[in-house]
Amino acid sequence: MPGRYFEEFEVGQVIDHPIRRTVTETDNVLLTTMTHNPAALHLDAEYMKTTEFGKPLVNSCLTLSFMVGISVNDTTHGTAVANLGWDEVRFPKPLYCGDTIRVETEVVETRASRSRPDNGIVVFAHRAYNQDGELVGECRRSALMLSKPA
Repeated sequence: MPGRYFEEFEVGQVIDHPIRRTVTETDNVLLTTMTHNPAALHLDAEYMKTTEFGKPLVNSCLTLSFMVGISVNDTTHGTAVANLGWDEVRFPKPLYCGDTIRVETEVVETRASRSRPDNGIVVFAHRAYNQDGELVGECRRSALMLSKPA
């Protein structure tokens, strides 16, 4: 089990996740069409030539999914009880097909659960960067985590 228990997280801890992922056009088209998002921003290369971006943008839901998904193995895999929510989701720079994403996670808060004595809550700040080191996504994620077995 690669995930960490509640007690193994410390505020200020930063995890540089080893997984890197080059985002493909197939990734972007599949997510965009699967979720019934018809936005030309993600699907129409000819239209996007006329915009300030010049080419299709990766769907921000895909950016968010990669940002959180890449973090799971090193944080919550096998130790999460539930994902409690995402806050402060931002995409300060665009992500494009062909970009390679890397993710780091900072532990920003830990607290024991008041209603579940065998669990704790961890708040993570996930940050995603492209291959040039530009911040392309960030969010806070709250997770209900298992405590270490007695």
